[in-house]
Amino acid sequence: MDNIMTKREQIQLFEDRKVRTVWDEEQEKWYFSIVDVCGVLTDQPDYDRAKNYWKVLKFRIVQEGNELVTNCNQLKLVSPKDGKRYLTDVADAEQLFRIIQSIPSPKAEPFKQWLARVGYERIQEIENPELAQERMKAIYEAKGYPKDWIDKRLRGIAIRQNLTDEWKERGITEQKDYAILTAEIAKATFGITPSEHKEIKGLTKKSQNLRDHMTDLELIFTMLGERVTTEVSQKEKPEGMRENVKVAKRGGSVAGVARKAAEKEIGHSVVSDSNFLDKNPDSILIGGVDEE
Repeated sequence: MDNIMTKREQIQLFEDRKVRTVWDEEQEKWYFSIVDVCGVLTDQPDYDRAKNYWKVLKFRIVQEGNELVTNCNQLKLVSPKDGKRYLTDVADAEQLFRIIQSIPSPKAEPFKQWLARVGYERIQEIENPELAQERMKAIYEAKGYPKDWIDKRLRGIAIRQNLTDEWKERGITEQKDYAILTAEIAKATFGITPSEHKEIKGLTKKSQNLRDHMTDLELIFTMLGERVTTEVSQKEKPEGMRENVKVAKRGGSVAGVARKAAEKEIGHSVVSDSNFLDKNPDSILIGGVDEE
C-alpha cells in the first residue's frame, strides 16, 4: 500500500467537512480516513476526540468478532494537526458502509450517498480527465480566487503532472527524490528553496501548498522551469538521480534567466510575500506526488 506511484491523495469535502482520501490507481478505488469519517458522522470537529471515538469503536467491532477492522489498511496521511505524515487507518467504501452501520448518526444516509457519488465521479474523471479540472476549478472559485489566476494554476498542475510522469519513466520512484528534484528546479528558477519561499510568504503550516499562494508571475516562472525540465528529460532520457538533478537544474536555470530579465524590466522581484491565506489556509485537491 505504500507505492506512491499508484496513489493520489485528495481532500474531499462532505458538508464543508474535510475527509482525507487516497485514490489507488491499481485497484481503482478510494480509501478514506476512518477518523475523519467518524468525526463527520459524530459531528465532532476535534480531531483527537474523533480519533478516540474510532479507537473505542474499533475495539468494539473486534470484540464482536468482525474481521473488518483487521482487514483495514494503514496509509501515511498528512495530519490536520501538525501537517506531518502519520500512519492512519483507512477503509474502502465497502468497509466504510459496515463502519457507518455501527455509528448512530442522522448523517449516515447522506454520507452513504456521498460515498457512492465520490466513487462514480472518480470513474467519470478517469474516462474524461477534463471533469477533474472542472471540479478543481469550481473549488478554487468557491474559495474566492480570481479566474485568471485559476487558469494559470490549473495549467501549472497539468505541467507538473507531465513532469512527474516523465520522472516515472526515468525510474524516479521515491517521494524524497521528487522533493529533491523539485527543489533544484525552484532554486534555479527563483534563487531560493521552496521552504525559503514559504517563509517569505508567511506560510507556517506544512499543509499549506506554496503554489496555492503564488502570484501570477511566480506561477508562470514555475511552469516554465518545469516544462523545460520535462522537454530536456524527454530528449536526453537521463538515468539515475545524479543525471536527473542536472537536468532539473538546467530546466530551472532557463526560467531563472527569464525571471531575472523580467525583474530588470518591471523593477521589482518576482518573488513576492503575497499570499491567499484569507482565501485558502490549506492546500486544495492536488493529485499525484507532492508539488513541493
